[in-house]
Amino acid sequence: MQTIENPAKRLLLGVQFLFVAFGATVLVPLLVGIDPSVALCTAGVGTLIFHWITGGKVPVFLGSSFAFIAPIIASTEMYGLPGTLGGLMAVGLVYAVSSALIKWRGPATIVRLFPSVVVGPVIMVIGLSLSSVAVDMAKGNWTLAIVVLAAAIITVVFAKGMLRLIPILVGLVCGYIAAAVLGEIDYSAMRDAAWIALPEFTYPVWNPKAILFLLPVAVAPMIEHVGDMYAIGGVAHRDFVKDPGLHRTLMGDGVATFLAGMFGGPPNTTYSEVTGAISLTKVTDTRVLRISAATAIAFSFVGKISGALRTIPTPVLGGIMLLLFGMIACVGIKILIDSHTDLNQTRNQVIVSLVLATGIGGASLSLHQFTLSGIGLASVVGVFLNLVLPGRSGQVEVTDEDDILI
Repeated sequence: MQTIENPAKRLLLGVQFLFVAFGATVLVPLLVGIDPSVALCTAGVGTLIFHWITGGKVPVFLGSSFAFIAPIIASTEMYGLPGTLGGLMAVGLVYAVSSALIKWRGPATIVRLFPSVVVGPVIMVIGLSLSSVAVDMAKGNWTLAIVVLAAAIITVVFAKGMLRLIPILVGLVCGYIAAAVLGEIDYSAMRDAAWIALPEFTYPVWNPKAILFLLPVAVAPMIEHVGDMYAIGGVAHRDFVKDPGLHRTLMGDGVATFLAGMFGGPPNTTYSEVTGAISLTKVTDTRVLRISAATAIAFSFVGKISGALRTIPTPVLGGIMLLLFGMIACVGIKILIDSHTDLNQTRNQVIVSLVLATGIGGASLSLHQFTLSGIGLASVVGVFLNLVLPGRSGQVEVTDEDDILI
């Protein structure tokens, strides 16, 4: 593992890696109504906790997970944000239970429970179910939305080096500049914000309905975590699945997500953008990622940053969402292709079709006072059908550093 002995160089690289993840980390809270400063704080603290649990061996940064955008929005409408946060804490506990299962039975157990034929269409549902939200946000000003979309597309297709890893940030900056030129920005939130301010922490309430609603959503990010550990291991030329062990990395992710929910932040996930940055720079010194985490925490207490992020016009966010959520759906398709899932098999056709139909169609299942719907119901349907239908499905392949994180 390459180490950086020069403290100034470590600091510069740490801040640079944070900006690779910055756009995606703050976009999630902006979309679900959470203070972006809270997300920065919990991402930083979660990353430090992850490094502590894994013995500081794995060079990762934890940021906001896109998989939970639609469930958080829906759950907040039904149960309020405090109830939703309790459900997100329960998701962290699911990671911990899965960590114990992996330690007991090995990593293959998780992949057998959640093969590509289940995870692929669930990820497609995550992206496609949000497409209408993206259009609704973008149509307020299609000019701004198209500027953002064009900037992000040009960056991800034509840019080189580190710039190619930050299409979300580039799109948001270009859209913001265009909005400023057109006079579409209300600066009052930034003007009224203090320079130094505590993040607007929100504390959870345990709500069984919200917990049941959110728990099944944990399936896709958990499988993604497995793939990311193989991906970062390939970049660093180390087997992190064995040392410190997948059970420790998943536990670190789970504890970070639990604590994020405790203080009002979105769930965390390992960021492939950062893996890509590590691949480009050949820097695998975990101290650099801990500097990124500390910088995120420091930024979270700068009130002007949160105020500035709140001034981003809705169509600018909608423009980036049009690309982002479509690409998330493409990741689901890619998983099916890479794993060579045989869609000529009737069982696989049944699983994929019912996961897509229940997830995108808005089906719901009510039992007494509990309701399961959307992505959660689609995940449960996929896992159940995979277990009861005869035959075997292809396994999930490792995601690479160019995949869009969820």
